[in-house]
Amino acid sequence: MSTAETRSGLRLWLWVPLALFAFFAGLAGYMLTQEKPEFVKSTMVGKPLPEFTLEPAFDGLPGASSSDFEGGKPRLLNIWASWCLPCIAEAPQLEALKEQGVEIIGIAIRDRPEDVARFLERHGNPYTRIGADAISAVQLELGSSGVPETFVIGADGTIRYQHIGDIRPEHIALLKAELEKAQ
Repeated sequence: MSTAETRSGLRLWLWVPLALFAFFAGLAGYMLTQEKPEFVKSTMVGKPLPEFTLEPAFDGLPGASSSDFEGGKPRLLNIWASWCLPCIAEAPQLEALKEQGVEIIGIAIRDRPEDVARFLERHGNPYTRIGADAISAVQLELGSSGVPETFVIGADGTIRYQHIGDIRPEHIALLKAELEKAQ
């Protein structure tokens, strides 16, 4: 091989890193322009509520279990935490739902009993039961990706609807309608 051919081959190899960089920069730019879902929907909607039993989140109320959703009427299952700011924002709407006769069972995620009690004292307690999910095991089984999230559990124990994020005043009618459909 001649010296000219060797130099030409080396010059070509000098362009390879630049070409690779351009390819990956273009790929990253393309991926950043693609629409991404804002929330992760649970694949459990339409399926039976997974079996679980949780200890009480604090001394004031009993814990929660999947058997609490038996009995022929739809209920709300609210996934929340005392350290969650959107959970504070949804507290008045949960109280409003409770006042309208909606039964709400809560699951407190990665929380301490004293923090749960303090939260409920400050922001109200719309729950009939609250289970402590210390390692988010039940939350993950439900397909919940964050807090707060609320599920409508039908009279037959099936997960009928998932509300992702905090419940705002405009969501109350929607949740009531979903509860009606879940009869």
